[in-house]
Amino acid sequence: MILTVTLNTALDLTYEVPALVPYGSHRVARSAERPGGKGINVARVLAALGHETVVTGFAGGPTGDRLRALLAPLPRLTDALVTTGAATRRTIAVVDTGAGDTTQFNEAGAAVTPEEWAAFRSRYAELLDGAAAVALCGSLPPGVHVGAYADLVRTARAAGVPVLLDTSGEPLRRGIAARPDLVKPNAEELAGLTGSREPRRATQDARRRGAHTVVTSLGPEGLLAATPEGLWQATPPAPVHGNPTGAGDSAVAALLAGLVDGTPWPARLASAVALSAATVAAPVAGEYDPAVYAELLPKVTVTETGDAG
Repeated sequence: MILTVTLNTALDLTYEVPALVPYGSHRVARSAERPGGKGINVARVLAALGHETVVTGFAGGPTGDRLRALLAPLPRLTDALVTTGAATRRTIAVVDTGAGDTTQFNEAGAAVTPEEWAAFRSRYAELLDGAAAVALCGSLPPGVHVGAYADLVRTARAAGVPVLLDTSGEPLRRGIAARPDLVKPNAEELAGLTGSREPRRATQDARRRGAHTVVTSLGPEGLLAATPEGLWQATPPAPVHGNPTGAGDSAVAALLAGLVDGTPWPARLASAVALSAATVAAPVAGEYDPAVYAELLPKVTVTETGDAG
């Protein structure tokens, strides 16, 4: 099974409006409610791809109960979340269908107590036994120390479980020094880590900081991967318009699936780009359009551009 960790889970609400007008009143054409947070989005995509997945992290209060109720019927997905006294946050995505843009509102996470963190650490160690890989995804909630991901990376490495890290800021800086197998920043997160906005230089720099492999999301321009085998660029055939929320999480799912299956890097990156684009074409995060994925997969261009450095 593949384990995903979401310390800052969320109940995701998506509203579609014909046009988003500041200060205006809007009639919602369509709404959706989904279990969310980056690692949960990753797990949902992995399960849809046919992989047995387990989600852990925190959930609490009425929103946490609702999140778990939405997870319960999903096939190939097991809930191993730790219950908290504080309520799980909500996120709201407003999709402007006329412009093809999305505006996101993210509530702050609820504080985690020392006792809840200790319970999670115990659950995490148990779940690593039997995991083929683990993904550590998203922001840290209040009450969790900034070096938490670094600690979780080291625990996974000690257990012999490959670990992917997808976070930002100081948690990324500290986490990458713990030598995860793979990190997946976007260009903005990478610039914050390295100080460089030139993607190739920044990706190579991030790898030298400790990660075995760095895959950088370039948005509609695809992915750039610095691997032990070399530097790769994967580019979609054309931009896809829709809701980009969760597109990066789908790329993480494809990279994890490729890691577990031993897929060669060109095919692994092509799948990540196509799956990310197919998520933009889907109405809500944590889902993808299978027809778009099948159409785009053979059209993704993957080029080896040199030594990873």
